[in-house]
Parts: sequence; C-alpha cells; structure tokens
Amino acid sequence: MKRQNQSSVVEFILLGFSNYPELQGQLFGVFLVIYLATFTGNVIIIVVISLEQSLHVPLYLFLLNLSVLEVSYTAAIVPEMLVTLSTERATITFAGCYSQMYCILFFGGTECFLLGAMAYDRYSAICHPLNYPVIMNKSVFKKLLIFSWVSWIVVATVQTTWVFSFPFCGPNEIDHISCETPAVLELACADTYFFEIYAFTGTILIVLVPFLLILLSYVRILFAILKIPSNTGRQKAFSTCASHLTSVTLFYGTAIMTYLQPKSGYSPDTKKLMSLSYSLLTPLLNPLIYSLRNSEMKRAFLKLWRRKVNLHTF
Repeated sequence: MKRQNQSSVVEFILLGFSNYPELQGQLFGVFLVIYLATFTGNVIIIVVISLEQSLHVPLYLFLLNLSVLEVSYTAAIVPEMLVTLSTERATITFAGCYSQMYCILFFGGTECFLLGAMAYDRYSAICHPLNYPVIMNKSVFKKLLIFSWVSWIVVATVQTTWVFSFPFCGPNEIDHISCETPAVLELACADTYFFEIYAFTGTILIVLVPFLLILLSYVRILFAILKIPSNTGRQKAFSTCASHLTSVTLFYGTAIMTYLQPKSGYSPDTKKLMSLSYSLLTPLLNPLIYSLRNSEMKRAFLKLWRRKVNLHTF
C-alpha cells in the first residue's frame, strides 16, 4: 500500500478475521454467545456477592472485583470485534483506538495484579490458617485492592500515550481483532527501539514476575494440601488448585507471549488466537472456575433466588 501523508491517516481499519470471509457469520454467532454467557455469569457473581453479607470477606470480594474486570475487559474488545465481523470494512478512529488500547492495558493489567493478590490470599488461608485473620486483615485487603487498580492507571496512560505519539503515515490496516499495543506499533513509521525495550522490561516486571510468584504460591499450597489427612479433602483442594492454575496459566501465558516481544515472529493468525484466549476464553472460564463451582456461592445464589421468589409470591 502506498505510504500516505501522516495528516491524512485519521482512522484505522481493523481487519479481524476478514481473511476468512466464509467463517465471518459463524464466528459472529460463536463470539456473541460467548460474550453473553461471560457477561451473564460475571454479573450474577457481582450481584450475589454484593447482596449476600456472609460473602463480604476477602476471598469473595476479590472475586467480585475480578468479575467487574472481566465484564469491563470484554466490553472493551468484543463489541468492536463483533462489528468488525459484521461489516466489510470496519474502521476505528484514532481516539477510539486510543481508548480501546487504554482499556485493554488498564483492565488486563489490573487483572494480572488482582490474580496475584488472590493467590496470596489463598496461600495465606491454606498455609497459615491460624494467622490468616492477621495476615489478610481489612487494611491489607484494601491496600492490595487499591494497588491492583490504581497502579495500572499510570502504566496504561504512559504506554498508550507513548504509542500514539509515534507518527502513523500509512498503511492504516491493523491485522488484529483489536487495538492491542503490538498490532498498532507495527504501523508506526518511526524507530520504536526504546519503546520495545520498555515493553520488554515492563512485561517481565509487571506480568512475568507476578506470574512466577503465583506459581510459587500454588507450589506451597500444593505441599500444604498433601498434609491434609482426608482423601476427599485433598482431592477437592487439588481440583480447585488445578482449575485456578489452568485459568491463570492461560491468561498469563498468552499475554506474556503477546507482549514480551511486540514485534515477534508469530503470524497474524497466531496472534489473533492468542488474543482470543485471554479476551474471550479466560473471562468465560473464570466464573465457572472461581465462583459457580463454589458451594458457598451456590448456597448464596439459591438463598437470594428463594428470597426473590417469596417476594413475588406474596
């Protein structure tokens, strides 16, 4: 494509899965169903935990915040992706692309830190049960939660502003499902060396390091589980930990592969599939893995449901 003058590039074109026009309709239907299921599952968790006082403890309040993040994160990506699938030429303005990139970084990064805080909470509860009320007191809980949210306001602002400070003089086609940093950076017609160094370092410090700490926490948790005398208790704990680790590994693993090398050798289709795993699959699985399989969550949901039915009855 002929390079254009920078001032003439006022919008980007999201290509999405336009290379597979015969699959556009099927993909639209599948992604829409997944999005609605994700939204419904996470909203149920938010409502149940908000209304049930017995669940106002760190474990479930962390889950509530995770569900808020999942709803927000998917809302920043999926509707635009559905538009791309339903139109022949999906355009997005610079401002729209900036906003989407900011939301992806902010909500995705906050989830990285929140998952780390949740792993620390489970580690404290299982490995140090007697000291848990002291380790995870109200003050510590609030600090972990505030840090998870606030720290990424700065990171997302700096990174998004830096990316859009580069000149974009054409082409303007983003061969991706959304305005993620690596995909947009490929279109910059300037030397991005220092940004890539920053992105590599930042990914190690704020994504890879928390991921390794989470894995370390779960190793300690597994050793603690082995000491449980009951076979049923061990099996239940192993099942829970395996589910958590599956979700965490899927989210962190694909995010690390995407952001560790902004201009990596992965093909565009591979990058899209990796992006789908943490923008669609993980938000869908988290309600099932963290909450809807939980007996206390089920009891709280049934309690609220019966209360609602009784109110309508009378």
